[in-house]
Amino acid sequence: MLGVKPTDLVRRADALLTEPSGDLGVDDETELPLLRGERWAGSVLTRVVVALALLTVLGAAACAVLAWLGIWRPLVALPVLLVLLAVAVRVSAVVPGRPLPVWSAVTLVTISVAATVWAGATHSEQVLPRRDPGSYYQSAVNLAEHHRSPIVVPAGTIGGPEVLDIPGVTLASPAFYQTGTAARPSVQPQFVIGPSAWYSVGHWLGGAGAMLWVPAVFGGLGVLALGLLTSAVVGPRWGPLGAFATAICFPLLHVNRSTYSEPLALFVLAAGLLVLVAATDRGERGHAQHARVLGFVAGVLIGGGGLVRVDALRETVLLLPVAALMMIRRDGAGAALLWGAGAATGVSALAALGLSGQYLGSIAGSLVPLVALGVVLALAAAGVVVLARRGVRLPGAVRQRLAPGCAALVLLAGVLLATRPLWHVERQSAADPGSRVVAGLQLRQGLPVDGGRTYAEQSLGWTAWWTGPVAVAIAFVVLAFAAHRLATVWVRGARLPAWTGPYLVGLASVLLTWARPGITPDHPWADRRLFIVLPFVIGAVVMAAAWLTRWSTRRMPPGALVVASVGTAALLLVPEGLATLPHAGERVEAGSREAAAAVCRSLRPGDVALMVDGRAANEWPQVLRGDCGVPALSLTSAVRQDDARRAAAVGAVAQAVSRHGGRLVLLAADSPAALSLPAGSGVRVGDPVQVTDVLVREDARLLERRPDHTVGLPLQVWVAPVG
Repeated sequence: MLGVKPTDLVRRADALLTEPSGDLGVDDETELPLLRGERWAGSVLTRVVVALALLTVLGAAACAVLAWLGIWRPLVALPVLLVLLAVAVRVSAVVPGRPLPVWSAVTLVTISVAATVWAGATHSEQVLPRRDPGSYYQSAVNLAEHHRSPIVVPAGTIGGPEVLDIPGVTLASPAFYQTGTAARPSVQPQFVIGPSAWYSVGHWLGGAGAMLWVPAVFGGLGVLALGLLTSAVVGPRWGPLGAFATAICFPLLHVNRSTYSEPLALFVLAAGLLVLVAATDRGERGHAQHARVLGFVAGVLIGGGGLVRVDALRETVLLLPVAALMMIRRDGAGAALLWGAGAATGVSALAALGLSGQYLGSIAGSLVPLVALGVVLALAAAGVVVLARRGVRLPGAVRQRLAPGCAALVLLAGVLLATRPLWHVERQSAADPGSRVVAGLQLRQGLPVDGGRTYAEQSLGWTAWWTGPVAVAIAFVVLAFAAHRLATVWVRGARLPAWTGPYLVGLASVLLTWARPGITPDHPWADRRLFIVLPFVIGAVVMAAAWLTRWSTRRMPPGALVVASVGTAALLLVPEGLATLPHAGERVEAGSREAAAAVCRSLRPGDVALMVDGRAANEWPQVLRGDCGVPALSLTSAVRQDDARRAAAVGAVAQAVSRHGGRLVLLAADSPAALSLPAGSGVRVGDPVQVTDVLVREDARLLERRPDHTVGLPLQVWVAPVG
């Protein structure tokens, strides 16, 4: 406090009320003496977020190498992670932290910790690979216990190489591909390795129970990172509002409760955008060398998202226009941003091709358009940069209309997206009288059945489920205003706002998601496709509240200030709270771990399990391999539906397993009927025994209205030995 006059405190308070950093017209920081702890608070939180985000990316890259070598084990991996942590901490020192009022920093940390505890205390138990959380869970269990990927299955443990040559017998199951040869078989997990890497670390530290808390930890870090990002682009006292609105938004809470990839991906992306804000600011202030370093770090973080989520390629591709703007301005960050993103994307691609090649082939329909978009944007960006450096400028008439034109395009996009469902009339499906078409989406029991290509997208409406339609409308107005401001700044040659990068990447990503998302709405109600959309809408509404507060402070009486600030925030927080309240304490599939443990207890060393009905083949093979340590095979659908072929396959597998000193056990999860073989088959099957009968709760898969409850899911398993 030395050297600070008493009147400075009053000036400081007034500056915080009217500070222009969140104003879409100005991006300067207040040039006033800092109060005790403000610089320290902002610096510490920024370094923590950036260091841990870098560790997340570097650790995932290290796991890709060590798992491929088969040495992802604590004695090797933990020292490597400690070294990478030291590197990440050192690199994070180059990122400047915007000064934060101590109360704001404390509130951010409190909200982040509360979000972690809330998500962790209500975590799901999706251990069966019915959907993605169970797939990540089982992949992480295997990684933690067997230290490699793909999963090696010694042929001798399943009855010898000849077993996989039996027609209709496979190691494959949903999210786990059979690879290798019959003599050296293996199972390749579906997804990229980053989430499984970090979830496996949780397994090492405290078993399956601790592993199920890891998504909540990353979710809390994501809330903190988004709060800091809000503070950086809106103003230091607005970060807590952004963090709180993020924490109570149910789709984000939902993914933080489960072993999804989104908690890691959102944290890494938010941290990368935070560094990008700093890079833009330093470059526009003439600190090209510092901007160059920051640009590279931002590129590594955003591009490194590909190690934890394949769809992160979209946000990486959208960096191309941002880098082009920076290169035209010669601020130092543009080329470095591309180098960082390119290097990280290259590493991500190698890891994905080497460890998840089958998965990449299966989603080529989504990846190829992204790659094509990247090529188009790269060519366009390169052309613009070359023309700009040769002195080519937009015609005067275009320059005059650029700002209103950009704003109008954003508003037009909003109108088109909002009215698109009205273009389709509800009609009865002639092909299936048991289904109906709502806004072009064919539904049967609440599930899409047309491959996600021919229906009118509802993503904008699904966003409004959780934020309220008024918040979405406010967001579009703010985005249009921001487009107008950015175009005006560009035409005038003024300094680019620090929020330029997050705005351009976020706006394009959100519009692409609303127009044609890469994820079909089947898990369970289109929640995961919104994990970037919702924080972006929240940030836009917070920006509106901040701008209205500053405007009313200068021009209106105190009552108007309260209405502007509190009222705008309430338009977001109240709908969010009402939407989240029914789900505040629910735990999806709680009890599944005990069901899996009961199945494990029914088997003994030397057993080989064979799934003989559809539900068993879909849900249990990898659970038996991972949780139970029991070799598992499945019959394909064609063989399961043919009694003679099913009996022949069971008999052949039983003989092969017996020759290797094991016992074949049949497992059914639909009903015990599949355990019976036709008379005269020559195969003797013991009496079926029901080993688990548990009713758990799962998400309601609704697409026509906002879900406000869970539904029952019976987990039943019967086993019968052969011989």
